[in-house]
Amino acid sequence: MKNLFEPCQAGALQLASRIVMAPLTRNRAPNAMPNALMAEYYAQRANPATGAGLIITEATAISHQGQGYADVPGIWSTEQVNAWQAITQGVHAKGGKIVMQLWHVGRISHTSLQPGGQAPVAPSAITAKSKTVLIVDGVPSFVPTSEPRALRLDELPGIVDDYRKAARNAIAAGFDGVEVHAANGYLIDQFLRADSNHRTDAYGGNIENRARLLKEVMSAVCEEIGAGRCGIRISPVTPANDASDAAPQALFEHVTQFLGTLALAYVHVIEGSTGAARDYQQGDHAFDYKAMKAAYQKAGGKGAWMLNNGYERDLADQALQADADLIAFGKSFIANPDLGARLKQNGPYNTPDRATFYGGKEAGYTDYPTLPKAH
Repeated sequence: MKNLFEPCQAGALQLASRIVMAPLTRNRAPNAMPNALMAEYYAQRANPATGAGLIITEATAISHQGQGYADVPGIWSTEQVNAWQAITQGVHAKGGKIVMQLWHVGRISHTSLQPGGQAPVAPSAITAKSKTVLIVDGVPSFVPTSEPRALRLDELPGIVDDYRKAARNAIAAGFDGVEVHAANGYLIDQFLRADSNHRTDAYGGNIENRARLLKEVMSAVCEEIGAGRCGIRISPVTPANDASDAAPQALFEHVTQFLGTLALAYVHVIEGSTGAARDYQQGDHAFDYKAMKAAYQKAGGKGAWMLNNGYERDLADQALQADADLIAFGKSFIANPDLGARLKQNGPYNTPDRATFYGGKEAGYTDYPTLPKAH
């Protein structure tokens, strides 16, 4: 009988519990630089006795081109690597483990966030029916994404190399590993899905071609830092950021079959619509998550299976008894730095303040109360 509060092995990562803090974009890194306020935020949630067994950072841009939202951090420069070290050291001082989520947003961006005000890049020049966050005079506002341009074939090796360098930089910054963000309608997911990928070259058309970038990125990152320190996040049916594909079952069984060959630390699966309905479906049939996991295991996959989307204590317990190894909690970790302790006693829980999710300073970030200490 697995339970949330017991140790778990995920590849090379020995975790003190099965509770994971999901990646949460908070837009508090002006000039793409990590800072002391972020260090306090992560350290508050790092003690595995009261917080998370594993923290996954907010999505972090692998390059300036990879940015799509105001005030999100990066991992492409020496200065950024050095600044992240205060965060990893703070987490480790509390006995925690932390991995960095590597991010290229692709078309989910705005010209004002791109180098030289250029168009964002994508598999194809198709504008997403989506919005991004800009911050003007300290106030976040949602604006439509800009029209992207299609990446040239000769640019794709550079994208793969940016992921490789970002993984190397994350380890240099003291992270325990990385998670490649291949979910929620961002660049890798845009390549995967037929609705956003209309290419006719080796990266478009059939499933194998559309999955090529994911395979190249994962192979490069695993080669760079060791597969046992690598995870990946996928979201088979989410409509987030205009992500759409009429046949997700075949697509994601193909993806997980490949992932099963890599000896990864974990596979992080968002069930249903990100942050919304868990039973959301694309195509004619409900998605079969068990079949997708079976494809992974049949190919030799032994990494921890992490599930995410709308989990609370009872649902987490059910999932662990079924087929999950790790459970990722998102919004509840925003409002409850000691979520692990609260889960153990089944509440009470602070309510997250949505008005402070994106941008700002301490309010709604580092000022949520913890449970009173027992005397």
